[in-house]
Amino acid sequence: MSVELDEVYGFLAQHEPFSTLPEDTLRALPAQMGITYVRRGQAVVEVGQPNDTLYVIRSGAVDIVSADNLLLDRREAGLNFGYSTLVGERESAYLMQAVEDSILLLLPREAFLELLAQFPDMGRFFQTASRRVRAAAEEVRDVGATDVLRTPLREIFAGRGPVTRDMHVSIAEAARTMGEEGISSLIITDGQEVAGIITDADMRSRVVAAGVDTSRPVADVMTSPVRTIAPNALVFEAMLTMSGLGIHHLPVAGQGQIVGVVTATDIMRLLQADPIYLAADVAQASLEELEGAYRKAARVAVRFFERGASAAETQRLLTSIADAVAKRLGTLAVEKLGPPPVPFAFVAVGSQARGEMGPASDQDNALVLADSYNAERHGEYFARLSAFVCEGLARAGQALCPGDMMASSPQWRMTESEWGRTFHGWVTAPKPDALLHAQVFFDFRAVFGFGEGWEDMAARVRSGALASAHGSRRLHTHLAALATFREPPVGFFRGFVLERSGDYAHTLDIKRGGTAAVVQMARLYAIAAGLDEVDTIARLRGAAGGPVSEKGAADLLDAYEYLANLAMRHQAKQVRAGDAPNYRIDPKQLPERDRAALRDAFGVIKSLQNALSTVYPTRAV
Repeated sequence: MSVELDEVYGFLAQHEPFSTLPEDTLRALPAQMGITYVRRGQAVVEVGQPNDTLYVIRSGAVDIVSADNLLLDRREAGLNFGYSTLVGERESAYLMQAVEDSILLLLPREAFLELLAQFPDMGRFFQTASRRVRAAAEEVRDVGATDVLRTPLREIFAGRGPVTRDMHVSIAEAARTMGEEGISSLIITDGQEVAGIITDADMRSRVVAAGVDTSRPVADVMTSPVRTIAPNALVFEAMLTMSGLGIHHLPVAGQGQIVGVVTATDIMRLLQADPIYLAADVAQASLEELEGAYRKAARVAVRFFERGASAAETQRLLTSIADAVAKRLGTLAVEKLGPPPVPFAFVAVGSQARGEMGPASDQDNALVLADSYNAERHGEYFARLSAFVCEGLARAGQALCPGDMMASSPQWRMTESEWGRTFHGWVTAPKPDALLHAQVFFDFRAVFGFGEGWEDMAARVRSGALASAHGSRRLHTHLAALATFREPPVGFFRGFVLERSGDYAHTLDIKRGGTAAVVQMARLYAIAAGLDEVDTIARLRGAAGGPVSEKGAADLLDAYEYLANLAMRHQAKQVRAGDAPNYRIDPKQLPERDRAALRDAFGVIKSLQNALSTVYPTRAV
């Protein structure tokens, strides 16, 4: 075999589906292939043009574009294109155009079809790929959620200003105004100042259902103070704000004045999508409609990401939907079981608490119960409620926690005082198992609850835990040991350390020694600095110049955002292909620039881990 053919053989052996071929077949293949060079911008195959070649990209990149000029896919080195004309219609339905100067290997139709006849698995590989392109074409033509979600409110806000009434007018007058104007909310003023807002839902729940005298001032039933959002905020941000606050009307304020009100209905109308995908309308879903809601949301989030959103934005979107599903399940549980015997808060921990959920995230949660809780009298109720919610989340697509860190486990249903003692034990006498729990439960956020003071109850648990952890050098040292235990998968000479065998052979876990290590370091920095931040990016920014240097924080933030985006890109492909998403990446499938960036990101993490080891005696822990 010549040097050139041997080089082509080595290249094909690294990339699917050729890497699955028998050795003899693969060695004979390069002699049947041609090679060509195309310049950036040159069309390789035009729409409607007959094509009899499978193209394998040796270097460069090629875009697959629909007949109506929509970008469907970008293929890079190691990938191939042109198979749709070899397994279906001979005339191409797509434009295949080089976006970089590219070298292409050419496999003729006859040789390609012979391979398919001999090796059925290859046929299945190409059929699946072809279906993915068709699905992308159909999906991208739809005016999807992602385009609207990234639109500034000022571009979709319909024009007329808000309708206002003085706070001293009667409830009846306010209701008449809303009916005459055909609006679902009314801004209430006190002179020139905004005093509150009243909505049609408020009229039903606070006036009609409560039997309130409608001659009373509207100020008695309005919501005050008013939460607002800026006109240049994105629809996405408005949706998250409404979801987080459990509201359906959000005043838009510019230059100190209310210029309008955006509603959940406005967003639904713009999205023209099934409301179950979006947190703003999950509140009306039945238990049956919640089935698969998180998996559906992951598909919407993938489109959101692929059209330019960052991994952090995508994670916030998924977390918002997971929160909304949990809240709805909580409401359905109480409707089924009756009012809770004591106040309680359902709290998210781990990635959901941080607002960093991805398509592969499972559930981590717990209950905080009022100190009036009695296990004998109340235990059965909360066991059933927790099981209902956790099983409902699993059916929605948020997998059960393999470590059983869920409210459905009795050990994670504690009273406020018991939680306080538990955190105190983790802080003052940390043991290996307790530390594994502590690193998850210090990410702690209330999602929903029932009974008087449930939000305050959860907040007291968290603030007490942070206050005791802030000054505990011993806890900091143990957390530093955890943060440095999982080293990035790079060797001494900057080569990647890959799994040798098993289902994940030749891959590395981008989470284990990558994003998870950054999350752990950021958590430690935040605790040491006494920060109340929960999400990783905010923790790194807040700790800069304190427990970590400005440069160290900036480098770590860059590494984290790169790895999070790479992980999301990997999972997006898996979601589109119908595969279970994971964090296992084959570096050989990445372009060289990504492999270099991956090595650099791991190098930054390793450097900061080494710095932690000099501050804390982690090796002795």
